Amino acid sequence: MRKKTLANRRFVRPSFSYLIEKKRDGGEFNQEEIRYIIDSVLDGEMPKHQLAALAMAIYFQGMSASETAVLTEEMMLSGEVIDLSKLTRPKIDKYSTGGVGDKTSMVLVALAAASGVVVPMMVGTDEEFVIGTLDKMSAIPGFRSDISIDKFVKQLGKVHCGLVAQSDEISPVDRTLYELRQSTGTVPSLPLIAAGVLSKKLAEGAEGLIIDVKWGNGAFVQDVEQAKQLARTMTRVGRSMKRRCVALVTDMNQPLGNTVGTALEVKEAIELLKGEGPADLKELVLKLGMEVVRLAGVAGSTLSAKQAVQRHIMDGSALEKFKEMVVAQGGDASYIDNPDKFPEASHVRKLPAPKRGYVHTINAAMVARGVSLLGAGKDAKTKKIDHSVGVSEIRKVGTQVKQGEPLMMIHYNSEAKLEQALEYFKTAYRLAPKRPNPSPLVVERVA
Repeated sequence: MRKKTLANRRFVRPSFSYLIEKKRDGGEFNQEEIRYIIDSVLDGEMPKHQLAALAMAIYFQGMSASETAVLTEEMMLSGEVIDLSKLTRPKIDKYSTGGVGDKTSMVLVALAAASGVVVPMMVGTDEEFVIGTLDKMSAIPGFRSDISIDKFVKQLGKVHCGLVAQSDEISPVDRTLYELRQSTGTVPSLPLIAAGVLSKKLAEGAEGLIIDVKWGNGAFVQDVEQAKQLARTMTRVGRSMKRRCVALVTDMNQPLGNTVGTALEVKEAIELLKGEGPADLKELVLKLGMEVVRLAGVAGSTLSAKQAVQRHIMDGSALEKFKEMVVAQGGDASYIDNPDKFPEASHVRKLPAPKRGYVHTINAAMVARGVSLLGAGKDAKTKKIDHSVGVSEIRKVGTQVKQGEPLMMIHYNSEAKLEQALEYFKTAYRLAPKRPNPSPLVVERVA
């Protein structure tokens, strides 16, 4: 591990106004200017109003691939950089832009480790309407995600994987920039997204990265072309930093899998690790898993990668690796062996279809907000999560339903919370008389 020394450099420091004007007018920053910006942000020298203006200039003018690569490296070196060179296995991480009902990280981290890969997965904060992976894992009693970097590295050496909270020591300048972007409307800036994500992921010691860029009404990026552009930007920057990088652009115009919640989603992940579970979740895990083992060099061809991933699910080794990880992080593995031990809500009721027809669209963000209102989202005051609530048996796009048939099953404990959530659930579904054309789960592969 190492931390960059922010020493004074022999460099004529430009004014912050000059840097803002340069980018405003479409200019390109050189390496020294980007270093100076990062040092100034880290040391708190740049006033917030000027940093906001700079972020806005970058938002409108963008950054070149070389600029973004330098920005990524300087952000990465602003904090701790984990050294995993003593681990002989290939180190591959996975990142997702966040989606509703997405359980792939929980499954993939164990599946990749069972396949001979070290997966140093630190998880940051998802979009506000998305239930984070670590909140889902907290449904397992005793499971801890707030572990030190030293303990994390030791766990990787023994278990070969981990699902832990993003350390404050990793790319600290990104945290400052992200908070500012949230308050200035510049979060969607592609170069700032790419630099923020890659600076953290590469600081974790990953030699390669699989990126799941989600697009649609249940994702941060709602335009498919913007999602493709983000995927290209991130893979291009990754390559320029001599890291192997593959991105999949995937559909998030409906929840992934059949459940949304915390315990409900963990149970579905366990089902998948047993070779069961919904078709769309299986498909995405299979494709992401194949990319991981190929990028790691564990499997050469597409066929051998597919066979390796399927084998580790069917022989139970991926499930065993998941249990190992849970135990290493203080969790009760008996819940993995017996998922019926997870808490269940006091009440379950259906969301009836208002008429006969086909499920034409589902607004996944509306579903997520409704589930959050039930109590599955972390309470702003108490920070508590109700792990028993959520929705299951989600009728997916293209499904034919009769009037009164369930569009989903709602698991709840409070009638008052249910009434609030129902408005979102009802709004989320649109039925039509004709079956819609199915859209592919994976829209594009960028390598």
